[in-house]
Amino acid sequence: MTIEINATNRKTQGTGASRRLRHSGRVPGVVYGLSDVSMIDIDHNELYHKLRSEAFHASILSLVLEGKKEPVMLRAFVMHPFRQQVMHVDFQRVDLQKKMHIKVPLHFLNADIAPGVKAGGKISHVLNELEVTCLPKDLPAFIEIDLAGLTLGHSIHVADVILPKGVEVAGHHHAADAVATVQVPRGVVEAVAAEVAAEAAPAAAPAAKAAPAAKPAAKK
Repeated sequence: MTIEINATNRKTQGTGASRRLRHSGRVPGVVYGLSDVSMIDIDHNELYHKLRSEAFHASILSLVLEGKKEPVMLRAFVMHPFRQQVMHVDFQRVDLQKKMHIKVPLHFLNADIAPGVKAGGKISHVLNELEVTCLPKDLPAFIEIDLAGLTLGHSIHVADVILPKGVEVAGHHHAADAVATVQVPRGVVEAVAAEVAAEAAPAAAPAAKAAPAAKPAAKK
């Protein structure tokens, strides 16, 4: 289901006008792309609650501007330094016929039944999102990563990720990059180190006994 966000054309600009908008419960914003820029404002509460949804950050949105709908994506927003207040928001228009480059969140499944976790390991999420390219119609809200088969000390790599149809990995990612790994518990590492040290100790003892004793100095 497409997420809608309602907006109106901003009649005035400038610092003072933006301050008055915020005091009235509105958020100033900009819509750019496709050779046009629109100055808008949005109800603060509506925007604030939508920003708390993961899908709002990685989906094609329907901006309802003065009754007319157009596809956009959230590109940036600014929060007040210490208040729960949105200060500004930017949207970009989307060309439905062109591929887009975007980060998609990763959802990790079945961590609790992974063999590595059952053996005492801990899942480390190396990546929490993946850069992809796709047409807007193929954009997934998230990508699922199944950890059910992950064993102790092993990883799932970018090459292992099952991507939806029409979606390709982009950006700086490489096939061998780790997405998630099961870290070996520190206690296990220490136990192995102690075992190796114990095995090495008996081998060192005979070598020490075999060393020739120093001869006493000759009397003059």
